[in-house]
Amino acid sequence: MSSLSVALPLSLDASDGFVMIKNLKALMRQNLKMLLLTIPGERIMEPDFGVGIKTYLFANFHEGVQGAIETAIRNQCGLYMPLISIVDIQFYIIDPDTHSAAFRILYSIPNLGVKDLLEFTI
Repeated sequence: MSSLSVALPLSLDASDGFVMIKNLKALMRQNLKMLLLTIPGERIMEPDFGVGIKTYLFANFHEGVQGAIETAIRNQCGLYMPLISIVDIQFYIIDPDTHSAAFRILYSIPNLGVKDLLEFTI
């Protein structure tokens, strides 16, 4: 089967050399994760690309900050990943003393008839 992209983080695979992504659902999931984690200005030739979710790491999580994060996610997805439709974004403060928070993003890919959930902690 042909591959669409290399899986990140890089890891070795005996058959392909590196672990490869071989379906569109996994590729879109990885691309969404990279969009969320990339800080604007970090990607060469695309200075506006990225949400920069880690830049909010030491912010006091209140409704205003959560609204700004949600707006940034929706705007960036609309601009750079128009095939993805954000269904819901949920925020969870894990430990205010260590400045950690969790995010759950429910999204769909209408052209593929797929719904998926991306969860991560910063």
